[in-house]
Order: sequence, then C-alpha cells, then structure tokens
Amino acid sequence: MTTTGLIDQIKWSEDGLVPAIVQDAASKEVLMLAYMNRESLRRSLDSGETWFWSRSRGELWHKGATSGHTQRIVSLRYDCDGDTLLVLVRPNGPACHTGAYSCFYRDADGEMPEESRPQADRFAPLANLEATIAKRQAERPEGSYTTYLFDKGLDKILKKIGEESAEVIIGGKNGDRREVSSESADLVFHLMVLLRHLDIPLDDVLRELEFRHRKPVKKD
Repeated sequence: MTTTGLIDQIKWSEDGLVPAIVQDAASKEVLMLAYMNRESLRRSLDSGETWFWSRSRGELWHKGATSGHTQRIVSLRYDCDGDTLLVLVRPNGPACHTGAYSCFYRDADGEMPEESRPQADRFAPLANLEATIAKRQAERPEGSYTTYLFDKGLDKILKKIGEESAEVIIGGKNGDRREVSSESADLVFHLMVLLRHLDIPLDDVLRELEFRHRKPVKKD
C-alpha cells in the first residue's frame, strides 16, 4: 500500500488526528501513546522514524530530535476500525521524557516493583526478563550489571556467555542439580542480553524452536 493509500484508510478525528500506540518490536513493551496527523504519518513513513503531532504545542515533532532517543519503525499497523495506529519500533533510548524506558511505568496504585508483577504462565519470567533488559539498555542506570554489559559491548557479553557455558558444563559433570539450575539461569540471562544487543526478539528464537518441533522427521 502506498503512503497516500494508507493515509486514506485512516479515520481521522475532527481535529485531523489519530492515536498512535508505540511498542518495542523486540520486548513487546508498550512504550508510549502519542498522536499523528496526516503530515506526521507521512514523515514517519518516509523517514522510517516516528513523527508526531504535539497537541499542546500545536506543531510536528520528531521523536528523539533533541534527546537522540529516536525510534526506528519496524512496522506500522492500523486497527479494524482504522482509528488507531500501532507502531512497532526499535527504540534508541528511553521513550519517556522522565528518562524511563516506557511511559507506562506506574500502575493504578503508583509504581510497582518489577519483581512483584504477577506472572501469567511458566514462561512469564522470560518475557519479564526481556522487558527488564530492554529497559536497562534504554535507561542505563548507574551501578546496574546489565548497564555494565551494554557499555562494555559485544566482546564482553560473548566472554560472559562462554564463561557461563563452562560453568553449566562443570555443574553437569559434577551431577549438581542446583548448580546446573543456577548456572543455566546465568547463561540464559547473558544470552538474552546478547539478543537485545543484536536487536533480536526472543520471539525469533521461539519461532525457530516451534519450526524445528513441527519439522517432519526424515526417515532413513
């Protein structure tokens, strides 16, 4: 669909606006809600980065133009009614003006610690970990080990993966179930830091596992 074709599909409000939900394409965390008009949508599609319309200032604004925290667009969708946009992005830093990774960092009772969030299923810790790592990469809190890894870069991350892999092997050789569980958790953490560093969603790994599971077994 052309840019003009997409713009024509949107049901614009009387003010010529449409809400745009911005989501991290990798972690799936909702980052922010802003508004677009025809021109900001056109610029977003042409530039590959998010542009919005500021209702308070009455002007276009390029996300990250001042802070450097731009958002590279991966895909852009609209809902069944055509009155809401969903923009999946690769964020280059925090989305919130407060410096938070996401603007939605509080619940109805105030800020909730990540460790107290309810887990819906047995794989929820992986989703929570992916979101936390994405947040650390964006916000770079001082004193955070994850911040340290991102600051040191790829070689350091790979070195830690090698070290943790060796620890898992040693634990397995010793037949120490607790050690294997602990070192495996360390290995998974560092693998997920690598995925985030390389901009690879955990979903890609899960899809590959699903593909292998469904792949027909060749008979001899």
